[in-house]
Amino acid sequence: MLSLCGAALAAPSPPSRRAVTHVLHEKRAMDPVDWEISHRLDPDKVLPMRFGLTQSNLHRVEELLMEVSHPESAKYGQHYTPSEVVDLFAPSDETISAVTNWLVEAGIARDRLRISGNKGWLSVHATTAEVEDLLKTEYHVYTHPSGDQQFGCHNYSVPAHVREHIDLIRPTVQFNHRATPQNGLRKRMGGLGMPNGRNGPKKSDKAVTITPSLDNCDTLITLDCLRALYDVNYTPVATAKNSRDANVEFTPQAFLGPDLDLFFGNFSPSLVGVRPVNVLIDGAVVQTTQQSFDFNGESDLDLEYAMGLTAPQTITLLQTGDIVEGAGFDNWLDAVDGSFCTFEGGDDPTQDGIYPDTAKGGFKGPESCGIVAPQFVVSVSYGQDEASVTPAFANRQCTEYAKLGMLGTTVLYSSGDDGVAGGGGVCLNAKHQTSNRGTVFNPGFPVTCPFLTAVGATQVNPGSTVNDPEGACEQVIFSGGGFSNIFPMPSYQAAAVSGFLTNHKPPFTAAQFNNSGTVRGFPDLSANGANYVIGIDGAFSLVFGTSASSPVVGSLITLINDARLAAGKKSVGFINPSIYSSSFASAFNDITSGGNQGCGTAGFTATTGWDPVTGEYIVLFPPCWALHGTLGFINKTEYVRLIFSYSPTSSLLFGRPSYLNSALSPLVTPRIFLNFHNSQNHNIQLALDVDPPSLVDGTSISPF
Repeated sequence: MLSLCGAALAAPSPPSRRAVTHVLHEKRAMDPVDWEISHRLDPDKVLPMRFGLTQSNLHRVEELLMEVSHPESAKYGQHYTPSEVVDLFAPSDETISAVTNWLVEAGIARDRLRISGNKGWLSVHATTAEVEDLLKTEYHVYTHPSGDQQFGCHNYSVPAHVREHIDLIRPTVQFNHRATPQNGLRKRMGGLGMPNGRNGPKKSDKAVTITPSLDNCDTLITLDCLRALYDVNYTPVATAKNSRDANVEFTPQAFLGPDLDLFFGNFSPSLVGVRPVNVLIDGAVVQTTQQSFDFNGESDLDLEYAMGLTAPQTITLLQTGDIVEGAGFDNWLDAVDGSFCTFEGGDDPTQDGIYPDTAKGGFKGPESCGIVAPQFVVSVSYGQDEASVTPAFANRQCTEYAKLGMLGTTVLYSSGDDGVAGGGGVCLNAKHQTSNRGTVFNPGFPVTCPFLTAVGATQVNPGSTVNDPEGACEQVIFSGGGFSNIFPMPSYQAAAVSGFLTNHKPPFTAAQFNNSGTVRGFPDLSANGANYVIGIDGAFSLVFGTSASSPVVGSLITLINDARLAAGKKSVGFINPSIYSSSFASAFNDITSGGNQGCGTAGFTATTGWDPVTGEYIVLFPPCWALHGTLGFINKTEYVRLIFSYSPTSSLLFGRPSYLNSALSPLVTPRIFLNFHNSQNHNIQLALDVDPPSLVDGTSISPF
């Protein structure tokens, strides 16, 4: 954090205070339910104020992401470096000067101001009285019947001439609408690892008898069931290059080593004793004090299947938050992208863990900024309600997901387990407040962000086999899906979502969901989320949820990345443009049965094409992997590329690469490009459609 006093960007002291016109900048998205204003906040209380500066090129973020992510782009796969991303989006000197001069002119001494290393934030410690005068607002203390207290303002204003230079200001209108549970363990919504109705898989009470047979996959999902469902027959070979694949867990949620060994002993013996690579963020611990399904179920599930499907590839565990404060999504983003951090807890205190943690037993070290390289794949099986965040907060975090995509990271989030309702089955009332009696659909966050991949859940229908079409999950949980109330529809999704709303018009009104046809729909794709066998607390249990679906999709992307990296290519990065591209329709299976009930309705219905139940498709692995060979999701004209030498008198001899250790799918006809130079050194490219059975070692093609 740098002082502006004497810095190169510091302008001469502005003239004395002058009259300025303030305009509304942000107001609370919803009034707090069950919270009452108690009294005005102490005017002498010191607040750690943070002014988020408008970044450069934000209006181009989708364009820049599509350039390196769309399968038809000439720049596909040409991902940015972290320093290039920082420079591309850094606020301009004009923005820094405008906000600095406003604060100084308003009476804040220049030597009190600090600017973050990435120039994204100005910070100052100021009294309530100073802030109220600065933002033309009032801060109040709110009290909940449980005894919890929070402070904030309902809205705030800034001078008209600096509004375009300010993204958001904290702490202001942010508010945690849910009180601390009666056990007193969770202080705020940011403690994502604490047991609650929103996050974590749902456990079945059925007794589990292990019968490792593909005949029982409608009642017991195992690693072999998933391999059969998605035709996975690939063993990673580029493990040294592909060691950046992660699952995020939030303390106190933690895996238990004996649980992993119990599972692997039955389903993947070579992994007994193997553990993930632990990256401990913000004083995180893989705790073993609390041992129960509520504290171990999520982590055990994620790691047992992520490790089992990708072995011998190592999996990284991004364990986030200390045992006292916990963490929110911004905390793991800080760790993989140091530019997202800010001075002394730049994250939102109502959503995230603030470090150093001053509470007894809390982590006293600095927040973890950029401590681990951006990963190739990150799966997160946690979420919250979109209504619980302000549009400014949501957009700022969403932009960070776009930046990770530009770096080559595939970010996956589970879409939720309550259908069209929010976490715990809670819906919204007419004022878009969370309400147990609400009837308005309650979309999740961050799955509504268009720059990550939202993963829904399917099931092997009762009585069906792995060879039959799956349906939307309707056992114990219902695949989360719907439409955002914040984010506009991304370009890659426009045709698919418009087709759904036109050809399969839902029987609901605009009062129930955002049916404008102009907003982001979710999920993007799905994978099985029902009847997972896991080792938990020394025994086997069955669990359900998109919490299972997301790490499974992450594992499939990890395998595709492995083939790409073995061929000298880069990771696939942001996959949504490929998911929605007609060029890749053969790489997925459409789900056309089932629904996602909630809010007193049957919810949406899975149908042909994209739908807000299972998304565009469910992964069909052979075309994604074998058709694309070593390249995975790539340019549609690049299906498999091999380089050969050419002689006018000899045939072209080629063999299937050793790392492509499974036959190409008989469902598709790949196109082979032969690249060589003639005697004039001109590059010549010949395209051949090859019948898969003929693509074997030693096949020769006569010269043309």
